Amino acid sequence: MIIRIVLAVGAIALGATAVIAQQDPIAARKALMKANGEQAQIGTKMSRGEEPFTVDKAKKVFATYQDVAKAHALFPDNSKTGGDTAALPAIWENKADFEAKLTKLATEAKAAEAAVKDLDSFKAQFTEVQKNCGACHQTYRQRRT
Repeated sequence: MIIRIVLAVGAIALGATAVIAQQDPIAARKALMKANGEQAQIGTKMSRGEEPFTVDKAKKVFATYQDVAKAHALFPDNSKTGGDTAALPAIWENKADFEAKLTKLATEAKAAEAAVKDLDSFKAQFTEVQKNCGACHQTYRQRRT
């Protein structure tokens, strides 16, 4: 039941994101990345034992990564600047690589979600999926000071 609720909320959020994306893709991707960051923090805390682990929370972390990985539409050519974006021009200069990284994140997050059975399996999966986030951020995201 909880998983169905989480999936329903995710679907609603994704639908709302699609509407917002048409109006303001920078705001939409910032909101999506903020949700991703919040789930990453939960995953990190569970991995470190700073927050109780549950399979449902672990699966939500990976489900959120899957949503972020579907963000291809949030990077149209008219969103290269403005809106305090941290997206680097490299995204549009090498769009195929950027989109491949998003697809890889989605694929690995989906596999990780299916593989999580307990804390140990979560830690192993979380570590690997996090590498995908870092790979994209290093190349395609401006560092904030």
